[in-house]
Amino acid sequence: MSDIAYEVQHSVEAEVSLAFAWDWRTDVRNWDDPPATFRLDGPFVAGSWGTTLMPGRDALRWHIRDITPYRSFVIELPIDPAATLSFEWVFESLSDRRTRLTQHIRLSGSNAAAHADQVRAGFSTTLRDGTARIARNLAAAESVSRSS
Repeated sequence: MSDIAYEVQHSVEAEVSLAFAWDWRTDVRNWDDPPATFRLDGPFVAGSWGTTLMPGRDALRWHIRDITPYRSFVIELPIDPAATLSFEWVFESLSDRRTRLTQHIRLSGSNAAAHADQVRAGFSTTLRDGTARIARNLAAAESVSRSS
C-alpha cells in the first residue's frame, strides 16, 4: 500500500538556456512567492536547511534532499514526524534557448492523509500559475543578464 496521500505535477517551458534556468532557480534569492520569503542556511547542496517565512505563521523548516546538477533537485518539508511534503524540480533542455521545468509535489508518509485536504487546497489551484510565473521571471532575468 502506498503512503502517498496527494501528488500533483505541472510542467512549463521557459525561453532560457538550461544552465541559466538551473543557476537562477537554485539561487533562493530568486524565489518569489509573496507573501512568503525564503532563506537558505548555507549553500544550495543536499543536506542544507532553509526556512520559509509567512506573515502571521510559524516558520517552516525544509531541507534539500537530493540534487543532480542541471537536472533536478528535491526540497523536503517535514509536516509532522510521519508526513513529508516534497517538491521535486526537473530541468530538461529542449534547445539551446528553451528549457522545460517540471514541479512535482508529493505528500507522503503514514500520517500524510491527515494533511491531504490542506495541501490539496494550497497547491491544486496555484501550481499552474506559479510555474508560469517562474517561467516568465526566468525569461526576464535572462534577458536582463544578456543586455548587461
